[in-house]
Amino acid sequence: MLRLTDLALPLDHTPADLERALCERLGLAPGDLERFTVARRGNDARRKTAIKLVYSLDVAVRDEAEVLARFADDPHVRPTPDTAYKFVTCAPEGWDGERPVVIGAGPCGLLAALVLAQMGFRPIIVERGKAVRERTKDTWGLWRRSVLDPESNVQFGEGGAGTFSDGKLYSRIKDSRHLGRKVLTEFVKAGAPEDILTEAHPHIGTFRLVTMVMSMRETIEKLGGEYRFQTRVEDFEVEEDADGTRRLKGLHLSTGEFLPAGHVIMAVGHSARDTFQVLYDRGVHIEAKPFAIGVRIEHPQSWIDKARYGPNAGNTILGAAAYSISHKCSNGRVVYSFCMCPGGRVVAATSEEGRVVTNGMSQYSRAEFNANSGLVVDIDPERDYPGHPLAGIAFQRKFEELAYKAGGSSYKAPGQKLGDFLAGKPSTEFGDVTPSYQPGVHLTDLKQCLPDFVIDSIREALPVFGRQVPGYDHPDVVMTGVETRTSSPVRITRGRDCQSLNTRGLYPAGEGAGYAGGILSAAVDGIRVAEALALELVPGFDKLSLSGE
Repeated sequence: MLRLTDLALPLDHTPADLERALCERLGLAPGDLERFTVARRGNDARRKTAIKLVYSLDVAVRDEAEVLARFADDPHVRPTPDTAYKFVTCAPEGWDGERPVVIGAGPCGLLAALVLAQMGFRPIIVERGKAVRERTKDTWGLWRRSVLDPESNVQFGEGGAGTFSDGKLYSRIKDSRHLGRKVLTEFVKAGAPEDILTEAHPHIGTFRLVTMVMSMRETIEKLGGEYRFQTRVEDFEVEEDADGTRRLKGLHLSTGEFLPAGHVIMAVGHSARDTFQVLYDRGVHIEAKPFAIGVRIEHPQSWIDKARYGPNAGNTILGAAAYSISHKCSNGRVVYSFCMCPGGRVVAATSEEGRVVTNGMSQYSRAEFNANSGLVVDIDPERDYPGHPLAGIAFQRKFEELAYKAGGSSYKAPGQKLGDFLAGKPSTEFGDVTPSYQPGVHLTDLKQCLPDFVIDSIREALPVFGRQVPGYDHPDVVMTGVETRTSSPVRITRGRDCQSLNTRGLYPAGEGAGYAGGILSAAVDGIRVAEALALELVPGFDKLSLSGE
């Protein structure tokens, strides 16, 4: 088949228009087209009055060689790539060797465990939180009753932090082996809508993610995998060989059990601060990593739709509009939107008592009243938290604690209207924008819980963003603090074989280890690391070819 890309049609086109445009683009005579399917669909909204849908199509024609010859110099006409996933190895029949362990059941750990199970290695999955249904109840306990369970919340539990998010399934990672397609295909098998395979910016939403995670767990268990929920890894047993090589020997669990393990995937997520401390104490190589800090900003979704789509706002094909904006400030900092959630809500995302953290989530419909996104400022270890690999954690905690106090010490979040923020005065009442954060927003002055450079940077950026997205800097827009968990504050360094630089058998993976950012990239990294681990169990293949980089 052929892959035809960048075919643009008007928003109101018909299926017949699409076929006609395809034939015209390829110069096909009647009867030359056998069939076609949509590989990808996006939109071009640069001209709001003439929005177009942009397609990539897989096309079967009567004489493929002739068409390819005619379009030899056209980069938009090429053979359809082979995106089928191919296992790098598999366990020998009757495998009774060491079972690999996966710590964490978020997107990274989930896909790592699934691929290991599909290859026949019967992984053990250790998860400090609860199964996803029970975890959801605990999460709502914080949102509705201000009751936090430190082991079962937005950050910890089956499905990971991505379960309570917009469920975005796109990223900018290099993916020459099409591992992202493997992830999306497994999600569809588990109950995700099939349109995630074709939409340019696919998403799932929280409710669907919950049922998908349960379905994938069932698949892993049927293949011989084993889950251990409410089980935290409290320590790592590391021994040194005669030649000085450090090797992982096993895990000390919160149940009191010692689990022998020589091949362990660390997929703990960006909020496993106690685990990072234990790894550091055991001499595992860790370094500080940049992240960002800021607020959640909320606008009525109708404002964003109008700003992005003009007269086409509300079109069901386009759905709820999103945005992605950034600005480099005069102080050298960059302010940017992060994890934009159309038609969603701001949620309480702390995992530690006495701290407030915000995040955003949406359902598949993206039908709620407000749009929200992180509005964050980049920070850097050398400049902002130098001197220790774990200093970024202390930095996060400081401002999360200040946010808790500024919100009234009740898990309400501190908030401020944009106009008051620019004027440097506390807010006392809401205007045209009603915040969605639960357990509630306490109006105050966000300067109490953010670094001065963050305040100054956001104040400079807001008018700029208002010119890019009309209505963005409306004085009644609500900003809620604080957004600190944009990414992991550490990187657990690893080599090209995906093992820790100084501890053999430990495979740092995903967002918590500093190698991903978001559901799809974390899941892809989980597959890569699982493949590298499998090839250690069944040697004889070229490990370096798996990097995909």
